[in-house]
Amino acid sequence: MTTEPELLSPAPAIVLVEDDPAIRTLTTRALQQNGYVVRPAGSAPEMWRALEAGPVDLVLLDVMLPGTSGIDLCRALRQKSDVPIIFVSAKGSETDRVVGLELGADDYIAKPFGTSELVARVRAVLRRGALDRRHGRPEQGLLTFDGWQANLSRRELLSPSGSLVDLTGAEFDLLVSLIDHAGRVIARDRLIELSRSRLGDSSDRSVDVLVSRLRRKLSHDDKPAPIVTVRGIGYMMTAAVTRS
Repeated sequence: MTTEPELLSPAPAIVLVEDDPAIRTLTTRALQQNGYVVRPAGSAPEMWRALEAGPVDLVLLDVMLPGTSGIDLCRALRQKSDVPIIFVSAKGSETDRVVGLELGADDYIAKPFGTSELVARVRAVLRRGALDRRHGRPEQGLLTFDGWQANLSRRELLSPSGSLVDLTGAEFDLLVSLIDHAGRVIARDRLIELSRSRLGDSSDRSVDVLVSRLRRKLSHDDKPAPIVTVRGIGYMMTAAVTRS
């Protein structure tokens, strides 16, 4: 009796964008020792070449880069791809995390960091992405609530009057997470996980700032947004939702 050889899943591929040669070498080595394939890059042109070299599972992106900054690269990447992004920066303030959240990054790690923290964050972001694919957050269809319409395939939101509402990627992800759990209270830390925007723990105000901005955009004709705060716990979408 013969058996087919077991097919092993390829090791996750990470594009590491870091201009400091010493940090780039140490980080590459740490990730490789934990089973990841790493394509290091020291600048924007090198990053684009690394992305073109084959499939990529995650981008580890330094904010302070020569020439084109990591923030500009993140913005450009989000226009082309939903690949998970972890920002790396010597700046670790709440404001910086909120900026990363606005741009659609999945996590934020401040320098200096330990190898164990870095690997744990990489694993967490990759695991969330795998769960999204396995359990299927719907990528197509229309979600209608309170006269609003979210188009999942086009990642667009139309107001009750039919006008297009300008949402950032992080705002749209947050909205879909609230819609998916309409009528149920979602804890703040759980909401960060669901929206794939884990930029700090639940004690910071990143998610509160994002919810506040989303509420302002969902206010229409003096009617408040259908998102309520459950004090001490989290947030809840109060409107009924239909899918088509």
